[in-house]
Amino acid sequence: MTPKEPKAGPGGGGGWDRRIAGGLAFLRRRLTGDYEVDEFGYDEELTDKVLMSMIRPLYEKYFRVEVKGIENIPSEGGALIVANHSGTLPLDGLMLQAAVHDNHPAGRNLRLLAADLVFMLPVVNELARKAGHTLACAEDAEELLRRGEVVGVMPEGFKGIGKPFGERYKLQRFGRGGFVSTALRAGAPIVPCSIVGAEEIYPMIGNARTLARVLGIPYFPITPTFPWLGPLGAVPLPTKWTIQFGEPIPTEGYPAEAAEDPMLMFNLTDQVREQIQHTLYKLLVQRRSVFF
Repeated sequence: MTPKEPKAGPGGGGGWDRRIAGGLAFLRRRLTGDYEVDEFGYDEELTDKVLMSMIRPLYEKYFRVEVKGIENIPSEGGALIVANHSGTLPLDGLMLQAAVHDNHPAGRNLRLLAADLVFMLPVVNELARKAGHTLACAEDAEELLRRGEVVGVMPEGFKGIGKPFGERYKLQRFGRGGFVSTALRAGAPIVPCSIVGAEEIYPMIGNARTLARVLGIPYFPITPTFPWLGPLGAVPLPTKWTIQFGEPIPTEGYPAEAAEDPMLMFNLTDQVREQIQHTLYKLLVQRRSVFF
């Protein structure tokens, strides 16, 4: 196990003493290799001390994320969080991870299932694995759930983040319900999650499909500021976000063959999707402004 940071001494400035001592201990462990990484590449200490610290200013100060229903994520055991996906760039996944990490009373961490493209990008691939993300495949998801991890999935995929601004907050297809089958096999509850605010950070008014095909990416967004303003146009708008976790949908108690029942998977997928969509509409009605 990674050793705990030393406590501050009895003298003044204990807070700074503790931070400096903790920072030096962290660097020493990094240099000596005295830290743990699981077989998926997750580095819990690096995530806690570095990666979350990098995300937190965006989470707290820029998007000012408000979290509701965090108690609906179980304090122990596996759970599958299913959320809507939007925003042109997948910042909602990072904000969702920070919401769980910083707010859950049991200090739970979120292991996100990410698209293949994430693991094909240099640097991004390494950081994603260090942060606990893994490939969006049933085998990895089921293994993590059986280990008692909180796993996050956004079934809309590229259809969600790449949809035009005129279709904001209208959920796209949830695929074939593979996430339901995974939850059933692991006996893990499904926690629907609705995210409001991400749709407006990059209002996508067009898609340069030919350029996207040339670059080998799902879409090439055109927004009111990008590509017209160059790199400055890639700065997201400072919208106000709300992330709400709904009541869990239990999956235990079903027979072993339930995970192969297409009608059951369809019904549960539809139930999750409808709950997310209904909550999105409710949050939008309650919202005073996109930015406040």
